[in-house]
Amino acid sequence: MEKMLRDKKAIFLFTFPTFLLFTIIVVLPIFFSIHYSSLDWDGFSKGVFVGFTNYKNLFLNNTDGFLQSVVNSLVLALISVGIQLPISLLLALILARGIKGERFFRTVYFIPVIISTVVIGQLWMKIYNSDYGMLNGVLRAVGLDSLTNAWLADSKTALACVFAAMLWQYVGYHMLLLYAGAKSISPDIYEAARIDGASELKIAFHITIPLMKSILCVCIIFAVTGSFKAFDLIYVMTGGGPLHSTEVPTTLMYTTIFSRYQYGYGSAMAIFIIAECLVFTLVIKKLFRNDQDES
Repeated sequence: MEKMLRDKKAIFLFTFPTFLLFTIIVVLPIFFSIHYSSLDWDGFSKGVFVGFTNYKNLFLNNTDGFLQSVVNSLVLALISVGIQLPISLLLALILARGIKGERFFRTVYFIPVIISTVVIGQLWMKIYNSDYGMLNGVLRAVGLDSLTNAWLADSKTALACVFAAMLWQYVGYHMLLLYAGAKSISPDIYEAARIDGASELKIAFHITIPLMKSILCVCIIFAVTGSFKAFDLIYVMTGGGPLHSTEVPTTLMYTTIFSRYQYGYGSAMAIFIIAECLVFTLVIKKLFRNDQDES
């Protein structure tokens, strides 16, 4: 293996097909999108070069709700990190202790991740349905009829309802990553801590979580960038409505390109999403690196 790793021809032979595939699928579309974002183009006729005008229109004199969509995605990222990840971490720490039925619960929590997003969207739409939905049914059953609502049709509640479904879908995903991280810690460390009289709470906060910083960093990056890229569940459940209350940059980009045929302007949104994900990824990694250096 060491001999092969020193062989530059072997390295090139193994990595070139993957590099080529990555370039065709990822790198080239990004460069094409950068080019399209500099055009005033409807996707059919010849595009007119407008420079950075499309990017300016994202933030200046904007009437399509792009700024609000960015705020919505930032709120989703905040909720994902502040609510979803703590729940996932708690479940992971409980399961990693080797409780009875560990495999069963690990599988059950992960099921929403492998279910089609369209199916999940339809499921939650039935739950939120104003006439026969389970949520309103439970409220009526306990005598809280005044709290019933057309949840997805109300601009005040639609965003929270969609976010709840998204959090439910990915709790198991982060739980499994964190569970694997907790399981990778040597049992000898826990045994030494228990001999010293440390409680389970102290073990979790002073041993398990600090030793899981690398996987926590990965989960935070996935949660934040996943929030910025969120599209399918929102599109299935609300399509960005009502009145753009659940709009995020990806749904607005889709509508702009494929409904309004503003390919240049929509491509500028796409590049903004890529840049946003890249910047936040670098910032999060930098924060964790500084934290590890201080510790």
